[in-house]
Amino acid sequence: MMTAVTNSLQKLNSHGSFLRTIIYTIGHMFIAVSCLMVIASVPFSIAITDAIVEPLLNGVWYYVLDRFWASRVVGTA
Repeated sequence: MMTAVTNSLQKLNSHGSFLRTIIYTIGHMFIAVSCLMVIASVPFSIAITDAIVEPLLNGVWYYVLDRFWASRVVGTA
């Protein structure tokens, strides 16, 4: 069981893209809540909703971009 989990995580973490995506997305959530509440005076409930939805979409975009980038840059360096 543990070997299967480890193998699955290694496949997801090819070139570190998955881990970088998770860290980026979490950081983006904190930044989004802070900015919306401080700069735009948005209530917490709306800020947290936006801070969850938008970074998840951005996280998917970043993962796709990073995988594409890694496939182009790694072989040419």
